[in-house]
Amino acid sequence: LALLGGLALFLYGMNMMSSNLEAVAGNRMKKLIDKLTTNPFLGVLVGTAITAVIQSSSATTVMVVGFVNSKLMNLKQAVWVIMGANVGTTVTGLLVALDIGLVAPLIAFIGIALIIFFKNKTVRNIGSIIAGLGILFIGMNMMSDAMSPLRENQAFINVMTQFSNPVLGILAGAAFTAIIQSSSASVGILQALAISGVIGLDSAVYVLFGMNIGTCITAVLAAIGANRNAKRTTIVHLTFNIIGTVVFTVIALVTPYTSWIESWFPNAPAAQIAAAHTIFNIVTTILLLPFGGLLAKFATLILPDQKTGKKKSAADKWFEEIANAQHVLGSTAVALESIRDDIREMFRLTRANVADGFEALLTLRTDLLPGMESNEERIDKYNYEISQKISKMLTVELSEAASLQLNRMFRVIGNVERIADHAVNFADYSEILSQRAAVFSDSTLGEIREMRDSCLKVLDSLSDPEPEDPDAL
Repeated sequence: LALLGGLALFLYGMNMMSSNLEAVAGNRMKKLIDKLTTNPFLGVLVGTAITAVIQSSSATTVMVVGFVNSKLMNLKQAVWVIMGANVGTTVTGLLVALDIGLVAPLIAFIGIALIIFFKNKTVRNIGSIIAGLGILFIGMNMMSDAMSPLRENQAFINVMTQFSNPVLGILAGAAFTAIIQSSSASVGILQALAISGVIGLDSAVYVLFGMNIGTCITAVLAAIGANRNAKRTTIVHLTFNIIGTVVFTVIALVTPYTSWIESWFPNAPAAQIAAAHTIFNIVTTILLLPFGGLLAKFATLILPDQKTGKKKSAADKWFEEIANAQHVLGSTAVALESIRDDIREMFRLTRANVADGFEALLTLRTDLLPGMESNEERIDKYNYEISQKISKMLTVELSEAASLQLNRMFRVIGNVERIADHAVNFADYSEILSQRAAVFSDSTLGEIREMRDSCLKVLDSLSDPEPEDPDAL
């Protein structure tokens, strides 16, 4: 029971730290990733810094998967950040190795005092981070104390000695970390076992290697339903840790690797494990940094572009012909009509969102939001795809009339996408007003209805152009 209680406090403390660090610095971190990942070394440093701050390589990798999925980052950029994330995740183990457990209650008290006596949200978040650190160490001490008697338990000792077998140790580490989805937490628990004297570094080191593989499960889960490049990001993460595990397993088997580490930190099992974990990630990053491009290519080879097997539409075939500058009679007309069809559908979705946005504002119906957000995603997708089609058509020689039409179409989709954004803003305001229980006056409601009627009238007139207009969309 003491072991379970200690584990609960340890995990809860870590969760408090990571969630509040994310609240304090999350948006800044995302902007920083986007700006500084064009250079391999900067990418590694960004990944290291962010993971050190939020204390979760899984969280950083999930963030990267999201960036790749939304096309804000390419696969090669993601490789560098993931490498850095593996280095940054060693910070928790290093903190535990500092052995500040004696002052853990004081750290927790300071954090709780900040939460209770201050109203400022940022100060309270910082208090939660400090309290989480203290609670983490209290849990660590509880686990160590609870496991100390196991040093005399022959059955438990027999189980622990099995991990000296590299394969069993790696599998155990990977499975355990996959279950709790945090390599930082699993390394901390391994340190608690080592402090209690129930596992030596010669066995713990293989479990440690496996933990680096098990931490990839969170990113794998995050990539379900994402695009191909996002899935490749998780393959890179997994490949990185598998290569590192193979290299260090060989090193541990053929050299006195564990003896060296033990000699550096005698009588400090937590520091020994922290050192082994840090060396693993730093050395693997240095080894694989020059091969980041190859890792990206390997992931593409493992997960090639999907062949849908769907029959391409006539318009798609024409676009391929146009992109290759192979002029086929009627291709421009077919392509222009395909773009018009896409714009009509994009416009229809936008009109629906404007109507729902006003309805949400008038009635404060927040249940309309999910449908609007789904439409907004489709509108953004249409905007991207239509822009790509227009770009392809503009790469070949066209008539002046066709070029003018394409330029008008490009302006139209930009404006339609902005109209859709405004509609979602209406709905967002309705959610805020609903939370505050705000009530509009009758005159205000009347003015909003007039705005709605005017907007919808204009949109309806645009979506039903005069048939004799040859350039109508």
